[in-house]
Amino acid sequence: MTSTATETATVTAPPEPAETIYQVTEKTVTAEPEPAPTVTETVYRAAAPDTTDDEVGSAPDAADDTYYENCDAARAAGAAPVRTGDPGYGRHLDRDGDGVGCES
Repeated sequence: MTSTATETATVTAPPEPAETIYQVTEKTVTAEPEPAPTVTETVYRAAAPDTTDDEVGSAPDAADDTYYENCDAARAAGAAPVRTGDPGYGRHLDRDGDGVGCES
């Protein structure tokens, strides 16, 4: 007896690729306007001069109306150096605050 072997090959076809579906959705985006910038104004006001304190001396009192705008004016009048209590003394003339204005 003769035996015959038979081999059978099964070929399976590759699966079909799945269909890819793209969905396009349009959306309109409206940008909101940016808020207007905030503007802050700072106003500085000088305090009223204290005419009762001779050391401040920024405003002449009723009895003494001597006033020197700057040290050049005090020197020209022959008043430099101007000390606290002297006619025309003012803190604006005393850079280092020691009570003596226009010292140099």
